[in-house]
Amino acid sequence: MFSIIEKYMNRLTIEDVNNFALSKNCTLSQEELNFTYLFIKKNWRDILGNPSVFDINRYKSNYSPENFEKIKRVYQEYYQKFARFL
Repeated sequence: MFSIIEKYMNRLTIEDVNNFALSKNCTLSQEELNFTYLFIKKNWRDILGNPSVFDINRYKSNYSPENFEKIKRVYQEYYQKFARFL
């Protein structure tokens, strides 16, 4: 499963991140989008390797309050849905 995720992450574009955010009713500023994309590309292995240690609240200052709440909600939704597979 990890190799499938790795292949996907290697092909992930900033447009993919933006489209996903928009699909979740979250319009990111350019700075928020850049931060999110670079964060995902750099940290996805660590987060998937030990998701219980990841603290999303550490990144609150990188987003507007409205966007952070949306991002946090989506993160929690997907964590609950997929944590057992990690």
